[in-house]
Amino acid sequence: MKKLNYEVLRESGYDGYILESAPEKVMQFGEGNFLRAFVDYWFDVSNEKVGWNGKCVLVQPIKQGLAELINEQEGLYTLYLRGRENGEKVDRRRVISSVSRCLNPYEEDGFNAMMDLARSDDLEYIVSNTTEAGIVYDPACALEDRPASSFPGKLTQVLLERFNAGKKGVVILSCELIDNNGKELQRCVNQYIDQWGLSDDFRAYVNEECLFCSTLVDRIVPGRIRDPQEVERLEQVHGYSDPLLDVGEVFGVWNIEGPAWLEDKLPFKAAGLNCPVVLDVTPYKKRKVRILNGAHTGFVLGAYLAGFDIVRDCMQDETVLGFMNKMLYDEVIPTLPLDKEDLMNFAGAVQDRFNNPFVNHELMSISLNSTSKWRARDLPSLQEYTEAKGVLPPCLTTSFAAYMAFYSSDIQELTDAGLVCRRPKGNTYTVSDDRFVLEFYYDHRNDDAKTLTHAVMTDERMWGMDLTTIPGFEAAAAEKLELIRKEGALKAYACALAEGEANA
Repeated sequence: MKKLNYEVLRESGYDGYILESAPEKVMQFGEGNFLRAFVDYWFDVSNEKVGWNGKCVLVQPIKQGLAELINEQEGLYTLYLRGRENGEKVDRRRVISSVSRCLNPYEEDGFNAMMDLARSDDLEYIVSNTTEAGIVYDPACALEDRPASSFPGKLTQVLLERFNAGKKGVVILSCELIDNNGKELQRCVNQYIDQWGLSDDFRAYVNEECLFCSTLVDRIVPGRIRDPQEVERLEQVHGYSDPLLDVGEVFGVWNIEGPAWLEDKLPFKAAGLNCPVVLDVTPYKKRKVRILNGAHTGFVLGAYLAGFDIVRDCMQDETVLGFMNKMLYDEVIPTLPLDKEDLMNFAGAVQDRFNNPFVNHELMSISLNSTSKWRARDLPSLQEYTEAKGVLPPCLTTSFAAYMAFYSSDIQELTDAGLVCRRPKGNTYTVSDDRFVLEFYYDHRNDDAKTLTHAVMTDERMWGMDLTTIPGFEAAAAEKLELIRKEGALKAYACALAEGEANA
């Protein structure tokens, strides 16, 4: 079967939106599944909905990448957005035509093409997702490197080329999953300006004429389809083969930190896309961590002990679903400093996202490193709720007990792979966490509920504090751990629900 390109797409009879030619307005560092299912999709929709009329040029951030394949397909690829929206199953196909080409800057022609684009009057935006390890300052990089090995080094070379050509500044949108990604990228660029002895005029250009934006991205992107039978079926439906086919969830939000004028400059708002420009993305990160990530960590450990294996099945159980929603709506949302309606809408989307019929999200994969996850995602909500209300939140308290139960359920042995425990239904599972945490639980494997709870709560290596200083927390968590051990996690979740109703 022929591989996707413009001619093959026409032959296939595809009748969706396609833009074959447009000015190249975006330089994008990163060509992986996430950016293609997120950023390039948003620019593609903007082309269709508001006539933005722009193309994205992708740049491989490392030597091995997808440039050859992307160019072979003339930038085209198929995107499926799959999941639930307002409770309804969604499976949307779209051929993305917002990408013009992909450059490999580690080849001479690719480096020269990157510099040609840097000098272009059409260029407006530079976007990146070079993984969490991408925004780093490497002093081994030299200005004369073709290219600099680090992404900030490459960006400095690009901006210097643009400055020397007398071209206007650009907007830089960082999508890496680190705090203050835009500010950190700007800091690295300034380090190269210092190291390479570049001019004060160039420094002013970078810091005053270019806009570095920290952003928060949120879309689950499983990426390629791994089932060969499903791939073959889709090829028959499409009328072409597409090794670049990408899959993402329906939900998507992109919070961009910047001045008010940027929201009108970007095409996303006019295109009806969920991309608010805000003065500070920090509250939105807190929203994501406390609600989306906090929900995962808050219910999955107990749910696994109760016999569930994947997130979607948890959403079909009245008790587990009720426990999660009670925790989010009654205990987490009241602690967050954002508009109540915004928080309710975000939390409402969580149920649809977790109930995605196309994603088998295993509870055990979510369980990795749950100590640090519970500390970052759930402990702040518990503390702030307790301080504000003067009482403990029953669901979050039960969640902590479920965490201890998961790490101490009929411990079998400690291996190089982790702590081997036995589930109530009989099978063993391996807990993965920092070694000191695993050794702690193994050493306390024979503790009763009260003894274990006290030992866990007073270990400041785990929590950065003594949790017994939270009024009533130790006794309540020990009681709930005892309940889980005797009657099961589902019973404990049901009791937390009843307790929450009584406190309402």
